[in-house]
Amino acid sequence: MLEKLYSLLKDNYPEMVEIRRHLHQYPELSFQEVTTPKFIAEYHEKLGHEVRTGVGGRGVVATLRGGKPGKTVALRADFDALPIQEQNDVPYKSKNPGVMHACGHDAHTATLLVLAKALNQLQDEIAGTIVFIHQHAEEYMPGGAIAMVEDGCLDGVDVIFGTHIWATSPVGEIGYRSGPLLAAADRFHIKVQGTGGHGAQPHLSNDSIVIASQLIVNLQQIVSRRVDPLETAVCSIGEFDAKNAFNVIADSVQLSGTVRTFKEEIRNKMDREIRRIVEGTCLAADAEFTYEYVRGYPATVNHPAETEFIASLSPQVPGVKNTVELPPQMGGEDFAYYLEKVPGTFFMTGAEIADREKTYPHHHPKFDIDEKGLLVAANVLGTATVKYLEEQGVKSKEMVGSQE
Repeated sequence: MLEKLYSLLKDNYPEMVEIRRHLHQYPELSFQEVTTPKFIAEYHEKLGHEVRTGVGGRGVVATLRGGKPGKTVALRADFDALPIQEQNDVPYKSKNPGVMHACGHDAHTATLLVLAKALNQLQDEIAGTIVFIHQHAEEYMPGGAIAMVEDGCLDGVDVIFGTHIWATSPVGEIGYRSGPLLAAADRFHIKVQGTGGHGAQPHLSNDSIVIASQLIVNLQQIVSRRVDPLETAVCSIGEFDAKNAFNVIADSVQLSGTVRTFKEEIRNKMDREIRRIVEGTCLAADAEFTYEYVRGYPATVNHPAETEFIASLSPQVPGVKNTVELPPQMGGEDFAYYLEKVPGTFFMTGAEIADREKTYPHHHPKFDIDEKGLLVAANVLGTATVKYLEEQGVKSKEMVGSQE
């Protein structure tokens, strides 16, 4: 059956590229997706799959029931875009001003749709059920995954697999990691309230810019001096807003930043330490403050057996040239919520444009991919699905035989 699947995917690769480029031209922001989920639902409906729309808000779940009984595999692809103005000069450039598929979610969706089409043509031979989870709003907290899980997208699912097209790894490379792969991604907001005044009379004011600057310096001591060096944490300030006339001392400053961790105890410690430093710095400066810590996606923790399953099968998959164990990454992914509910794994599929003068990372206005990576991703996901259902079917028969 795998050889048939590979042949079908290869034959339908042009459609995969066509879908990816269509979606790339019409990107939609998180929680604002309208035409994309409609496109996805209609595609699955034409295949005759059971389709649920509006799952968790804007998600789509399609189900393919094989011709024989068996376990249930879920495959997930996200489909939202980012608030970025595309700078690529390509025929499929975004037509929506200020919105761009700068992370590869268009590729994820195209991959899963054409894989669904290929598996549909093998329906009678499939021993089990395949659930295609098309998720909205991965890019913006609270994300679409948690709402889709709460709305039942994993009901009856035995295992879940997902991949992320990776524009900084060569085509043909599969990256895996058992345990924590991606970090918990939190954010925090601080307002420092001083007393504004004339820039020529600082002694009559309480300069919130100076206080906030000292606060930033103090925050750098958390990771370097209060977190065990053998643990991992990041605390970064991304926003410092104190816009004023050149001769005015700012009355208040707004700060926002992100915290990345892998362990819950370190995550809690970061929250406590940030709050303590904000309180102490502002107390010493006789300033008021507000502080909010917003918990985002938890760490993406891959299950060992399912990760080893992907790592062991991928070298035999067409298009795969290299299978590598990845170090932990500090990026965040709400695929984490699926892995909290069912066994599974999330892996990276290389899609770097080799002959491009410069490789641009995800979330860059010149981000782009080598579309041959889509076929590799489809081959690996398809292989994992078929082999998992076959192996579980064999185990079930062996158990029945032993009981008899």
